Amino acid sequence: MAQNKAELTRRSFLKKSSATASLLTVFPYSTLTTALNISDDNRILVIGAGLSGLSCAYELDRAGYNVMILEAKSHPGGRVRTYRDPFADNLYAEMGAEYVDSSDEYVHQYCKQFDLSILPAKQYDGIYVRNKHMYMKDLKSGNAKLPFDGTLKGKLFGQEVKYIQQWIDLAKKEGVGSEKIQALDKISVEQLLKQGGAPKDIIELYTYLNATESTALPSKMSALSMVKSHVKTSGFSENTVEGRILGGNDQLPKAFAAKLGSKIKYNHAVESVDTTPDGLVVHFSTQSNNYTIKGAKCVFAIPTTILKNIKVNPGFSREKSHCIQNQSYGHVMKIAMQFQKRFWDSNNSIGQRVFTDTPLRRVYHFSIDQPGPRGILLSFTSGDDARKLGSLSEKNRMKIARQSCNEIWSQSDDYWENGISKYWNDDKWIKASYSLTGIGQKGYRDILAKTEQPFYFAGEHTAINYASMNGAIESGIRTSNEVTKTIDK
Repeated sequence: MAQNKAELTRRSFLKKSSATASLLTVFPYSTLTTALNISDDNRILVIGAGLSGLSCAYELDRAGYNVMILEAKSHPGGRVRTYRDPFADNLYAEMGAEYVDSSDEYVHQYCKQFDLSILPAKQYDGIYVRNKHMYMKDLKSGNAKLPFDGTLKGKLFGQEVKYIQQWIDLAKKEGVGSEKIQALDKISVEQLLKQGGAPKDIIELYTYLNATESTALPSKMSALSMVKSHVKTSGFSENTVEGRILGGNDQLPKAFAAKLGSKIKYNHAVESVDTTPDGLVVHFSTQSNNYTIKGAKCVFAIPTTILKNIKVNPGFSREKSHCIQNQSYGHVMKIAMQFQKRFWDSNNSIGQRVFTDTPLRRVYHFSIDQPGPRGILLSFTSGDDARKLGSLSEKNRMKIARQSCNEIWSQSDDYWENGISKYWNDDKWIKASYSLTGIGQKGYRDILAKTEQPFYFAGEHTAINYASMNGAIESGIRTSNEVTKTIDK
């Protein structure tokens, strides 16, 4: 580079190019081939305007650094996506990331900063499995039992624990870093459960119940990941405190975007990045043409499913390239269904939030905080079930959704109006749900997060609290700190 990387100072990064700034103000960005090619060599380029890229850029911008986001889509948010069309009466539904846990400190922190409220989510009140309706209260009291072999009374979640308890106890005693525990990375969740004597029904139930956490079949998940999860959280519970942002989760990325303003360039799809003696050159396309832009640092804040298709010259380390090419992701399908009447509120209803073994898996009243007679039921399907639904046409997805709802609530078909689905693995600029730890991938997150100058890496796949909005933001903050530390040396 013109300046040695180690010699780049914070001051040099803070310097603005007044000529370039004025050009970008006066003329449409996408037409400024010349301006783009002579842009500030000290700019920090962030690729991706999901929550990881937005939070990273936001913190760098607040600190006074010269930052710009290149986003392939026409809007911010990444896998945070609130749909308002085609619903009536100003209803909306979360078709991407949804839940905010009480422990999600970064989401709570920024929501408070941006004056956004978090609405507590309703817990499950009904179960429909193997053609049997039951109330959660009856299951908890022991008046009902799951129609699965080997299950414990009073429980829905955590039925697998007794079959892996020895491993949980060992991990607590010797630590998850012990050789015996680490060796579990070489086998699947399914294999570990079978070794512990779990019957087929328990494995099937685990597949359904852990859909939101794993988004993959137990045969594809690392046993180490499951044991670590139980050591850390004692397993998921129907009493877990969850919520979502009142008015739509997309308000959070929009709030970040509003602060960053013109520093975000939408419809700018990055195709390749070259490292030259004079700095970084990023090649990207818009809806009208191909361009280049210069910078000194680059943050990749996109899933590896997209990153692996971007040509980087001279390239990353062999270790990182391997992880980028092989990182595991699950499958997620969400279907939002609008009904003329909120029939699920009737006295004889199985409930507003139901766990099922239908193709919809988890179905719940999403519009609970939204006024009007109409309402939306939202489903979350993952793993192989999502993949199967994803292979169908939108028409056939709606047909199955309608049939499944009628199984759960017999009167639902009388009030059906319309529906819409989102299969994230088919999204052109995502091609995945969220990351998971596949067999043999125990060290992937650390490797994927590691800086390789002049490149930095963010995204939920690099986070401790992965598969969440909080994890995405966590990675963005970590990366912004890494950038500033490198520059200030």
